[in-house]
Amino acid sequence: MTAYTLSDFDFALPPELIAQHPAAERSASRLLDGTGTQPVDRVFRDLRSLMNPGDLLVFNDTRVIKARLFGAKDTGGAVEALVERVLPGHEVLAHLRASKSPRAGQRVRFAEAFDAEVMGREGPDGSLFRLRLPSEPLALLEAHGHVPLPPYIAHADEADDVARYQTVFAARPGAVAAPTAALHFDEAVLQALRDRGVQMAQVTLHVGAGTFQPVRSENLAEHRMHSEWFEVPDSTVDAVAAARERGGRVMAVGTTTLRALESAARDGTLRAGARDTDLFITPGYRFNVVERLLTNFHLPKSTLLMLVSAFSGYTHLRALYAHAIAQRYRFFSYGDAMLLDRREPADVTT
Repeated sequence: MTAYTLSDFDFALPPELIAQHPAAERSASRLLDGTGTQPVDRVFRDLRSLMNPGDLLVFNDTRVIKARLFGAKDTGGAVEALVERVLPGHEVLAHLRASKSPRAGQRVRFAEAFDAEVMGREGPDGSLFRLRLPSEPLALLEAHGHVPLPPYIAHADEADDVARYQTVFAARPGAVAAPTAALHFDEAVLQALRDRGVQMAQVTLHVGAGTFQPVRSENLAEHRMHSEWFEVPDSTVDAVAAARERGGRVMAVGTTTLRALESAARDGTLRAGARDTDLFITPGYRFNVVERLLTNFHLPKSTLLMLVSAFSGYTHLRALYAHAIAQRYRFFSYGDAMLLDRREPADVTT
């Protein structure tokens, strides 16, 4: 029995391999084919040849909102807000950065355009602030917010980020981080897959800022996973059942899609519905739905690296990452992609 710790998911990454900008064309990124015993270097447009007629691709149709706001407290101190979730009644939950945290009842003026009232603090550790905005939050964010680029991207958001930190099929606003594996798809690739006979379905998982939350305990069982809202529609449950009946494989585009599908099938049966999930997948987890995964490369010691290690095997993933670094693949949100098959879990505990 092997018990993995946080240090088992560390690796050295040359800083210059962290992609700061997207590839010139979405589907021109590289694709590391990790479905076999040895890695194969491909380009993303090769994905069509790696799919079979009757396979099912499942996408996350969430839409990234302009969730970052800059402003000042009524006392004059600077405030940076990252909206985590939009609530009814013109309210939001947000992370706030300020030299001194605002108190309930204080007002913050954002973008020199509108005032928000601090209603109080929420969340299991009190890290989120409930704010009341003067009108519909999504409209205010679209008009005055900034693209919430990840912390490892060094530049402020630019015009190109508005289009490229968004999938071509984004539909339901609510995410504060992009489902990055899906950023590689363009209309030409999607049409080529349809022509191949690949079927498609959608889930929604609004990716939260917690996706970048570090794991601080060596004992993985002590980590408290962040919660995200997801929905799996009846049509996707039917599509998965139909794929299995015809012998097709179910492929999740991104870890967020995988997390939604597996969260909706925790008892072994995929069920439609909407709710929050705090599913934390580590080596030893037994997958119920997803058989193939398209994903980007993830941060050292991250919960997403643990997830892909659980999916395709810890040793196999270590070898793939070593190959990617040696071959100068581009890492993280704007980086290259990797294709993985599910491998039966080893006898491990966490």
